[in-house]
Amino acid sequence: MSFWVAILLLGIFLGPLAPSGSAGEIPKVLRVSAIPDENPQELLRIYQPFVEYLSQELKMPVTFTPVIDYAATVEGLAAEKLDLVWYGGFTSVQAARRTGNVRRLVMRKEDANFKSVFVARTDSGIKTLKDLKGKTFSFGSVSSTSGHLMPRYFLLQHGIVPERDLARFSFSGAHDATALWVQAGKVDAGALNFLVWEKLVQQKKVDLNKIGVFWTTPPYVDYVWTARGDLDAGLLERITRAFLKLDFNRPEDRRLLDLHRTKGYIRARDADWTMIEEAAIAAGLLR
Repeated sequence: MSFWVAILLLGIFLGPLAPSGSAGEIPKVLRVSAIPDENPQELLRIYQPFVEYLSQELKMPVTFTPVIDYAATVEGLAAEKLDLVWYGGFTSVQAARRTGNVRRLVMRKEDANFKSVFVARTDSGIKTLKDLKGKTFSFGSVSSTSGHLMPRYFLLQHGIVPERDLARFSFSGAHDATALWVQAGKVDAGALNFLVWEKLVQQKKVDLNKIGVFWTTPPYVDYVWTARGDLDAGLLERITRAFLKLDFNRPEDRRLLDLHRTKGYIRARDADWTMIEEAAIAAGLLR
């Protein structure tokens, strides 16, 4: 059998070969968003520089689209009104389930070992998780990984059922709001993202004479840049490389990295979010 006859027969059995490029979509404008885990002004301050950086690196228009709540980022991605979203771990799981087709691209190095902190008023008498019984408490957003899902999961692990053991619990909607609610005495205690807490302390937006951390969770995986899975594979790789090339030792790159409170980004692996999905099921937030 000649070489070319063999190639022809191989083509019959295997069908047409896939083209070397990707058939995915390349949008005219890359629409970027982020879960609203801080106040709107802070989100714009953080993400507008990222939009400008990506536009320069990708050689295409990039815009930031603010949303009203976590669910809007999931629906925006599903409706193809958003292309790239900075998700918390739980919201990324929700997006993957809702669309059936997402690509987790990169995460901050810190997100591989993320944590939540439990804070309380210093005059509340709360020193341990057991002291929360009979107290008022605030989570962040219902869909927040570090502001609700994982704090709830670890409370359950310690035998504390919010609906049964807390006098009352509520949702502040954002990490910074949770800390300020506790400080103002609106609730006795709350849980939030450890990086936001560190930022509030550094910016002196919380009074450590009135509020402090009394418990920190074990580590888990959290935030991740997540894209529509039907985008062009080459574009997704270019986005990934744009984040990976940021170098903390270069002043111009450090400005961006500082906005995201990170030393750098690493590639994401879908398998790393299995624990988040399992925790959500265990906590009754997913079926």
